[in-house]
Amino acid sequence: MISVAEAQKIILGEVSVMGEERVLLPEALGRTLCEDILSPLNHPPWDTSAMDGYAVRFADTKTASRDTPIQLKIIEEIPAGTLPQKTVGQGQAAKIMTGAPLPQGADAIVMVEDTEKNGDVTTIFAAPEPGEFIRRKGEGIHEGECILNKDIRLRAPEIALMASVGKAVIPVYQRPTVAILSTGDELADLDEPRGPDKILNSNGYGLAAQVLETGAVPINLGIARDNKDHLMAKMRAGLSADFMLISGGVSMGDYDFVIEVLEALKVTMKFWKVAMKPGQPLAFGIRGAQPIFGLPGNPVSSMVSFEQFVRPALLKASGRTQILRPVITAILEEEFSKQPGRQQFVRAVVSVKDGEYWVRSTGNQGSAILKSLVLANAFMILPPEGDTLKAGEKVAVQLLSEIAEAAG
Repeated sequence: MISVAEAQKIILGEVSVMGEERVLLPEALGRTLCEDILSPLNHPPWDTSAMDGYAVRFADTKTASRDTPIQLKIIEEIPAGTLPQKTVGQGQAAKIMTGAPLPQGADAIVMVEDTEKNGDVTTIFAAPEPGEFIRRKGEGIHEGECILNKDIRLRAPEIALMASVGKAVIPVYQRPTVAILSTGDELADLDEPRGPDKILNSNGYGLAAQVLETGAVPINLGIARDNKDHLMAKMRAGLSADFMLISGGVSMGDYDFVIEVLEALKVTMKFWKVAMKPGQPLAFGIRGAQPIFGLPGNPVSSMVSFEQFVRPALLKASGRTQILRPVITAILEEEFSKQPGRQQFVRAVVSVKDGEYWVRSTGNQGSAILKSLVLANAFMILPPEGDTLKAGEKVAVQLLSEIAEAAG
């Protein structure tokens, strides 16, 4: 058996970054940029008002106060989305709305709250500062500026930023396609009749959801029965995908034929078995440029193995540079016993108490107990050495989601 770190290194060494494509902006969410984004324009495109109020000359209003108000003639009204038609001269003002372009001649904005309108005259009760409440042309973004760097994952703020400068077609890395095959005579799908000798296929759906979370595209190959011909036919159907995941059939039972069939398909096997718990019976091979994973059949083992090996590989293929989950140090809340010899990934809950991270297991760690994974927001990563950890010891913790602030 090889270590988790050795297995990760082998896998990532065989994975290449996908090609590039252009997609429409609404389709770019969650994708990874393959080029820097340069702004084709200034934002804002002109000097604009940051407030509803009046565009004025500072020289006319610098002495204004409640005790000594200044009256100015209103020469026009400038709603957002329209261009000013007149120049503000001595003793004049233009009524202006937030986001509207500043008229020529004006060099300050007086908030509407500091004014009183009477017909075509406005009374100013507060002196503005020169340039007050004016957003200058290009203040947010200037033409030619790099607004986003390549290799970042696009979130909602990045989508909004690109829309603000008119970027409608976005350069991104392609999304890897991932064929998913579940194996076992004991499995039934959700839409199939189920006898007393069958269990429902959770792996196919769980793995597809994990694939989607990375931004890749799952292709469901269904269930392969425990015979070589059926396995061969199902696997052949997945050879056109960028990746293939096969759950079950990689142990040493009489009906575990996955490794044998992979070798018959000219897959070069890189390793089989990793010194980890859960997830020891993990196989990995390459056929051409296609990485192929043989994952354990137990549901938790399958999903934990995906987290440690498949997820980083898919993120790398998608152009991401941050491909591993963050790891922190936390204080163990309870004594925990383990078997020595394998690195263990314990489903756990991390919380924050008095500014420190604390961690506890989610309970029974059986590899078929999916609820223990549902309750987890992290994995405790326990080393192969030793068999018992005491409450109060510090342990490495891999974060899967947000950390709660513990009450009390």
